[in-house]
Amino acid sequence: MATDLAQSGKLTLAVATVYSGKEAKSFVVNDIQYYLLPQKAKGRNRNHKESDWKKVVDEFGPDIVHIHGTEFGHGMALMDACPNLKYVVSIQGLVSVCHRYFLAGMRTWDVLRNITFRDIIRWNTLFHGKHDFYKRGLVEKEYIRRATAVIGRTDWDRAHALAINPKVAYHFCNESLRNEFYTSEKWSLDKCRRHSIFLSQAGYPIKGLHQVLKAVALIKDDYPDILVEVAGHDITKAVTLKDRLKRSGYGRYIGRMIKHYGLEKHIRFLGPLQAEEMKNAYLRAHVFICPSSIENSPNSLGEAQILGVPCIATYSGGIPSMVQDGVSAVLYRFDEPEMLTSNVSQLFKSRDSVIALSKNGENEAQQRHDRGVNLNALRATYAKVC
Repeated sequence: MATDLAQSGKLTLAVATVYSGKEAKSFVVNDIQYYLLPQKAKGRNRNHKESDWKKVVDEFGPDIVHIHGTEFGHGMALMDACPNLKYVVSIQGLVSVCHRYFLAGMRTWDVLRNITFRDIIRWNTLFHGKHDFYKRGLVEKEYIRRATAVIGRTDWDRAHALAINPKVAYHFCNESLRNEFYTSEKWSLDKCRRHSIFLSQAGYPIKGLHQVLKAVALIKDDYPDILVEVAGHDITKAVTLKDRLKRSGYGRYIGRMIKHYGLEKHIRFLGPLQAEEMKNAYLRAHVFICPSSIENSPNSLGEAQILGVPCIATYSGGIPSMVQDGVSAVLYRFDEPEMLTSNVSQLFKSRDSVIALSKNGENEAQQRHDRGVNLNALRATYAKVC
């Protein structure tokens, strides 16, 4: 979107953010002015010098400031330093809501019995992770209360934004995806690996890997070659002492589940993936699953659909605003692995079903993620706010 804005004319764009260095920096790349501001200290709230933000504002002189995402407090120092600017805040997720769903069906005993050395040393158990979401949610609510306008893209984020600030102006604008997903070849049933599933991430409970494992355990006898590929580091790895010391409580929990259900040959962690590698992982899958306990409008689902990959997703958050259940994707409740099992089995068996989902999902995503339409919507929002 930044590239499209910068190339659209009649608009000058600067991007300002924080980094781990000690000095403020500025430079231009592809007609976009960038500012890097040093963090005063580690943390997610107002750990950034207000004077640095004032210098950026004085130099660039923005008519409007677009704060992209509410999860972290980087922009709050700017709001404190320059309260009279016009601020547009775009919602990605909503951590103030997500903290309610953080454990995603895990029992308290599941959390307690899997606490690791790393969790204790870092004071970072899953309970701490949930509380961290709650604290970040307080900052998020302050953003929305102080914003001139909010940009969202689902009924879910609109309802929550207006609950936080009933007077805020709400504007709709969909997301634009990475270039690789517009220019790629499309998914083909004849080219994919049959009975395979792809998950785009699984680092913490909200992303729902543990619920997928329950479903796979129910279906593996019917499909002995079933394989789940997961983007990201192997959170279960415990080969060396260093691995065990670094493993999180959730990683230990997942490792125990894999062993309990005998899924060692059915799960593969792919490591961190760049866009091209992600694209290939989507295309290789028979089915993409978004099993999160809560989401707004996950880009992973949009990426899978625009490639034509048949998709299953949870009926949660803003996902029902993205897709048509049974037409462009199949929806289920995140805490019902039995329904996920049924849905996966149906798609594995039915050639007609996966081909229909593939085509309908691709058409839907092409419209939702049309970069020209989204660019015009964003520019119109800027014009209204200004």
